[in-house]
Amino acid sequence: MEKFTLLKSSMVPLTVENVDTDQIIPARFLKATDRKGFGENLFRDWRFTTDGQTKEDFTLNQTKYSGAILVAGNNFGCGSSREHAAWALADYGFKVVISSFFADIFKGNALNNGILPIQVTPENLQSIFSAVNLDAAVKATVDLENQKLIIDAADITVSFEINDYKKMCLINGYDDIDYLISQREAIEAFEQKRA
Repeated sequence: MEKFTLLKSSMVPLTVENVDTDQIIPARFLKATDRKGFGENLFRDWRFTTDGQTKEDFTLNQTKYSGAILVAGNNFGCGSSREHAAWALADYGFKVVISSFFADIFKGNALNNGILPIQVTPENLQSIFSAVNLDAAVKATVDLENQKLIIDAADITVSFEINDYKKMCLINGYDDIDYLISQREAIEAFEQKRA
């Protein structure tokens, strides 16, 4: 995984609530086991018509919105536990998802795939949506080390929570296996003491 410490990016708003993993990546696209290529089918049924034409009114198809931060409605990532939803978001280029609530399994899958889910209050979420509505190019800074989300232009500063272990993994670019490898000397020393 890539190391994550500080991100400054514009944001893509998705005001829909209760977005489930089948809406993020429809089940018919789950045949592959490689993480690459899922981004082209992210929100497939919302982005395209049944004959493959682009739906111009969908947020991700509007050229005024871009960036590595998705701002989503409440209860994002509910539904089935498919890890492919995190794969699709990451492959599309999102590094952060902001919402007022995440399904637990989605939150874990996101963190395991290098995506930082930031949970904010419903009031903060509405303030962020308002900032993006006023200026589609407004930038947010995500400071993982200090656990802060900052939107200077809108005078928004929000602290967020993250598990210490997952924070350390994101900062170092580790998945769980990388972390174990980084602890190899300590593990070997422990095993030698036991022998």
